[in-house]
Amino acid sequence: MGGEKNIFQKQSAVLIALVFSMSTLADSSLDSSINKHQETFEQVAMKIWDWAEVGYQEYKSSELLQSELAAHGFTITKGVADIPTAFIAEYSNDGPVIGILGEFDALPGLMQTASPFKEIREDVSAGHACGHHMFGAASAWAAVTVKEWLVKTKTKGTVRFYGTPAEEGGSGKVYMVRAGLFEDVDAVLHWHPSSSNGANAESSNSNKSAKFKFSGISAHAAGSPDKGRSALDGVEAMNMMVNMMREHIPQESRIHYVITKGGLAPNVVPDVAEVYYYVRHPRRQKVQEIFDWVVKASEGAAMGTDTSVTHEVMHGNYSKLPNDVLQKIMHKNLVKRGGIKYSKKENEFAEEIYKTMISPGGKVGDQEKVYPYRTSHTYGSTDVGDVSWVVPQAGLRTATWVPGTAGHSWQGVAAGGTTIGMKGTKLAAQVMADTAQDIFKNPSILDDAKTEYQNRVGEDFKYVPLLGDREPPLDYRN
Repeated sequence: MGGEKNIFQKQSAVLIALVFSMSTLADSSLDSSINKHQETFEQVAMKIWDWAEVGYQEYKSSELLQSELAAHGFTITKGVADIPTAFIAEYSNDGPVIGILGEFDALPGLMQTASPFKEIREDVSAGHACGHHMFGAASAWAAVTVKEWLVKTKTKGTVRFYGTPAEEGGSGKVYMVRAGLFEDVDAVLHWHPSSSNGANAESSNSNKSAKFKFSGISAHAAGSPDKGRSALDGVEAMNMMVNMMREHIPQESRIHYVITKGGLAPNVVPDVAEVYYYVRHPRRQKVQEIFDWVVKASEGAAMGTDTSVTHEVMHGNYSKLPNDVLQKIMHKNLVKRGGIKYSKKENEFAEEIYKTMISPGGKVGDQEKVYPYRTSHTYGSTDVGDVSWVVPQAGLRTATWVPGTAGHSWQGVAAGGTTIGMKGTKLAAQVMADTAQDIFKNPSILDDAKTEYQNRVGEDFKYVPLLGDREPPLDYRN
């Protein structure tokens, strides 16, 4: 009996050593792939940064990502959800399906160089002030890495990259969700550029937007004003009424607007004017209620100014639904990888750009930290929210920008065009690949994630997009 026990102990020790060895081999395999493809995907990120294509016009950026993924053995499906720049790239070896999101649209304006000083680029009309050039590149990088690990280890699994355009106000992912492109997905991973490192269970605001177009009658503003009806008066009356609404809506709400058309000459009564509104709140039902009130204000303004008004819904996003099961795994992997170290040259750049910030929320050196796990809420909005209401998701943020940098700023564009941005890009690719590996190695994680998801959405939940049945606004940035 004692001999049998010793044999069993020896066999157990060998088995444990073998499992440890296989785990170490798997991890080193991920790092090997990450490092092997670093130059390629850093170049991809920088090309997309240089092109700076805005929403639904990211033809070169989308094609570049597609060609790289195809070159690494992915099957490409182009133009999904009736969007020319949206696509899916997939490698399948059966097994669970993990989706990885990739964005690549830039923001109008903010044509910044990769300088710590404000220097406008003359060759483009947009800039990657939200870092989506890094988002798309790192996500594709992670997808390729995971695919190679699946092949090498003969693990069952499907990795699917979603090329998702027009996140900035175009709600590209919403049309992809509406088209049923996530129905067979078990989990979705994503990330976002930031000025710090964290993988929190994060919620966000729901959002709905529309352009309100007033029509009047043009006339000479001095010679015959009585014969004119000012569309601009309609816009201004609407804005006044909406601003009075602010006292009577929940304090978590946000309403912002910009007049996109107001006339061309003061001595001509404008016959056309337009205002673009965003409405936000943590709950989508409340967003709809406030939005309906804004529509009533537009109709009242038209009546009061003897003009007419129509509105076009531009986009609508759900709030982001956290999933602690997946999120804690991602956080664990971010902690394991650690923060970001600057070189001497990068530190000098960071110190210079830090001087340009007003009330920065951090300091140079914070990029080395990984923030503790917590539940948080952001007042911004994202079309990742709609994805999170149909499939469990987890995301992270890495320090691609100098600590303290605000999103949608020229400082974000600048850092995103340097090695500082590329270090955060690599960290994101590593953590997403690590997390996908953990899930594929232990598919029971997905059962727990789906149980949590179901508990959060409730038994009676049915996904209905806030933007309704409108077609993708492919020209919304024109």
